Amino acid sequence: MTCVIAITGASSGIGRATAVRLAHEGAAIAICARRGDRLDAVAAEIVAAGGQALPIVADVTRAADMDALVAGAVERFGRLDVMLCNAGFGIAGAIDDITPDQMQKLMDVNYTGTYHATRAALPLFRRQGSGHIIMVSSIVGKRGVPYMGAYAATKFAQVGLAECLRSELAGSGVHVSVVFPVSTETEFFDVMSRETGADVTRAFGPRQSVDTVADAIARAIRRPVPEIYPYATSRALVILNALSPGFTDRVVKRFGRQPVRREQR
Repeated sequence: MTCVIAITGASSGIGRATAVRLAHEGAAIAICARRGDRLDAVAAEIVAAGGQALPIVADVTRAADMDALVAGAVERFGRLDVMLCNAGFGIAGAIDDITPDQMQKLMDVNYTGTYHATRAALPLFRRQGSGHIIMVSSIVGKRGVPYMGAYAATKFAQVGLAECLRSELAGSGVHVSVVFPVSTETEFFDVMSRETGADVTRAFGPRQSVDTVADAIARAIRRPVPEIYPYATSRALVILNALSPGFTDRVVKRFGRQPVRREQR
């Protein structure tokens, strides 16, 4: 049976890579983002890889758009099996340098966007007695690093939502998973620099490719698990933080992405 998947933020990065990866398995994929031209290009890649594509221009900050994404997937493919909540971006800086407007925008996209997509899919999944919600968080959703406090807060919020949902849905046939990527080779840093209004350098530390994350998500769709660590050893940071948060403070200090104001270069 063909798996039907909806992916938010699918025009680039992890969303795009996952869509193309799943297309190789013959999946039917409803992809959404705000950039229609990028969506059309990804849809063509999906079809070329052997999948079916439904591109829908949508904004995750609008509940009605997420309702339309779910409805569109069901109308086109007959059902929905997976909601992949991937849309998100970052802003770097000390918390007192982050403006209220920047913080609100982060929350609107990263957390509220996840909430809207989840809320849109849940009634259908409950009726079906099956379904899978996957939220793309970040390793900083488990352990914050310097100068990423605002972004980390939104990722921690996703994790809290997921943990509550997992408990509520236990035994229902509806699965909830959270993905915890480390620094990933996407346009994330370019967008973060633009949104921050300063150059944000790539921090020292482990990195992974979008294909590594996409492969991990594909495995979790086949065999659902609560937490997905595409870079397996990053789980050690979570354990270390639980055992010794003060020591971990000193460890993660080297991973901070301090913005460099362009006039200072």
